[in-house]
Formats: sequence, C-alpha cells, structure tokens
Amino acid sequence: MLETTRTYRAKIVNHQQVSDDLDECGFSASKLWNVARYYTQGRWDEDGEIPDDGELKSELKEHERYSDLHSQSSQRVLEELAESFTSWYNARQRGDENANPPGYRKHGDEHPRSTVTWKQKGIKHDSKHNQLRLSKGFNLKTHRSDFILCEYETRPDVTVESIQQIRAVWNGDRWELHLVCKVEIPVEDAPGENTAGIDLGISNYLAIAYDDGDAELYPGNVLKQDKHYFTRNEYDTEGENGPSRRALRARRKLSRRKDHFLHALAKHIVEQCIDHEVGHIAIGDLSQIREDENGDARNWGKRGNKKLHGWEFDRFTNLLEYKAEEHGILVDRKSERDTSKTCSCCGRKRDANRVERGLYVCESCGTTMNADVNGAVNIRRKITQNPPTEDMSNGRLARPVAYLFNQTSGSFHPREQVGSKP
Repeated sequence: MLETTRTYRAKIVNHQQVSDDLDECGFSASKLWNVARYYTQGRWDEDGEIPDDGELKSELKEHERYSDLHSQSSQRVLEELAESFTSWYNARQRGDENANPPGYRKHGDEHPRSTVTWKQKGIKHDSKHNQLRLSKGFNLKTHRSDFILCEYETRPDVTVESIQQIRAVWNGDRWELHLVCKVEIPVEDAPGENTAGIDLGISNYLAIAYDDGDAELYPGNVLKQDKHYFTRNEYDTEGENGPSRRALRARRKLSRRKDHFLHALAKHIVEQCIDHEVGHIAIGDLSQIREDENGDARNWGKRGNKKLHGWEFDRFTNLLEYKAEEHGILVDRKSERDTSKTCSCCGRKRDANRVERGLYVCESCGTTMNADVNGAVNIRRKITQNPPTEDMSNGRLARPVAYLFNQTSGSFHPREQVGSKP
C-alpha cells in the first residue's frame, strides 16, 4: 500500500445557512493579509528585506485581526503572503520586469473573500452524517456559536477520512470545500523494467523517449490559445476594486482548463508507459533552470522570463508522480543541464548542434533528430546507460508521433487522427 494525500472537492449542502459565517471568515482572512502586507512593505522599504512567515507570526500574533480566525488559519494566511512575496522577489532577481508584488485585498463591495484554511486542530469531522465543524477565531465567537457546521457532499466514489486540512474556497458564486485527506492506495506491480525519459518544454509541453526507440511529442498549443483568449484586454480588466467579475470568471475558467489539461496529460503519459512496460521514468528537474552555472539568477529576456513564470512544470511533475505511483512506476527527477546540447547518439556536446527550432543536427556523427526528443533520450540515460533496443534512425527520431489534446473529448490523440486542429 502507498500512503499519500488526495484533495477532494466538496459541495456545501447547507450553503444558505453557513455562507454568512464563511463570508465573515473570508473577509477576516483578507484583513489579516492586508495587515501583513503593510508590515512586509515597511520592512522592504526600510532595509530591503522580506520577512519570512516566522517573523510575521511572531510580530502579528497579538494583532486584533490575528484573533479573527482560528490560530492555525491565521498562520496559513501569513504563510501564503510570505510565499507570494518570496516568489515575487525571486522573479525580480531573474530580471522579470512584469513581476508584481502581491497586492492588498481591496475593501468595498468587491472585497474579495480570501481562501480560509483549517488544519487538524480546527476541524471536527462527523463522517457518519457528512458534517464538518470548523472553528472560528476568538473575535468571531462573541454572542454566536464557536464553530461553523458544514454539511458536505462529494463524488459517490470518494470516502472522506484522515482529513489533514480543509480549505474554504470562494469560486465566484458560492463557497466550496477542498478536503485534503491522507489515503492508502494499492500499488500495482511495475508494468515492466523498461525506462522512459521526459523533456519538459514550452512549444512542446513535453517530449518522451522510450528505450524501445519510440518517441512522442505533446505540443502545448492548446494552453497558449487558452491563455491568449482568456487574458485578452476585454477580459483581463482591472478597476479600483480589482479585477472585474468578467475577468475573474475568465481567470477561473482558464485555471480549470489548465488543470484539466495537466491531469489528462499525466494520466495519458502513465497509460503510454504501461503500454511500453515502463517501470522507471526520468523527468527533467527544472528547479534550477532559473540559475546559471554559477548559481546566479539567469535572465531569459523579457518574453522568456514571462513564459517561464507561467511554466507549471513542478505541478505537472507532482501529478505525474502520484498517478505513476499507483501503478508501481517510479518517477525520478533528473537535472536537465546540457541535455539539449549533447548528442544522444555519440555524446558530443556543442551549442551549435541545435541549428534551428525543433531540429538537432550532430556534425560529429551526422544524426538528425527532433531537439526535444534528443533531450528526452539524454534524460532517460540519466537512469540507465542501456541503448535503445530498436531502430534509432534519423527519420524516426526527426519525426516522432505528435499527440494533440482534444478539448471536446478531454483526451490526447495522434495528430493524424484529429487533423491539423488542436
């Protein structure tokens, strides 16, 4: 058995009865965010330092707003702000001129309802009646009950137990609960002893190379089209009170479509690996891609930094890891350093080998191949030195099978089956 965590979305059945209480908690979380945001700005203006979550908790635990929520819920708000500021600072160090620090959560009619997180000490679960008691902070208990009693409903196939935390999330129309649970899942025997390598990218979201010589490309054009459509000026508008309702709806829809793409891609890759009897996947670890060989921040240029900022490689890798684990497939993160420069056939390394977008030509051995496939083969060889067992001809390497995402069916199909449309 494999012990892991899963997040389940739950509908609040008695929403009308608890929505006011959840609104109050959401508004309180926004107020605490703003207090911490003000403190952080002061520290930054004074000495150029960003306080970590430990400092924020220490400095603000006596603040009135901190006691509006359960202590662990308040702590999570401060952790999220510290994480956001750190992310902004790192982007700033990389030279990303488009990166903005986290803003204040505006007051007024459009005052956003912040996500509120409850950890185990603030939760009581009645699994028999599908009820959750979520603790309020001291300031919100006056003349009222000290908890919010939510009745929830999940998918029929979900059993809610061993809850680690609960997030109340405002989806634009109503509150919903995200239940983070510890679960044990049966692990199948590995499909085989073969290996595969995955190279993550932008134009092609990923390329995968198997040790039988097969290779596949998965273009990211659907993600690019969605991002262009849902962030057009008419949708992505900001007013005095923040994004318009239309902009918020567009952003939520974009996020859902991206999530669906990543889940579907991870599931499809696992299915393909099972077909190829793969028991071990090597995937490029891009955690260091923002640094150069000396460990300094790398500037990819204005457009490159912007693309990299939205490149959710870590989220996809996490999805792939837990979906693969269920089938006994190990996912191993490996450095991508020099994998795009090195010929996967002879091992010669030259920057000039990548002669144009998508094409890699080795002057030493004459191999011509798709550049992303070359990277995937090199990543696969991080876990095994065994050469491919089948044909590795130039034609096969230069023209791998391309799988396109069909948004209607929500699945991937070879380009020949879906025509030229994504």
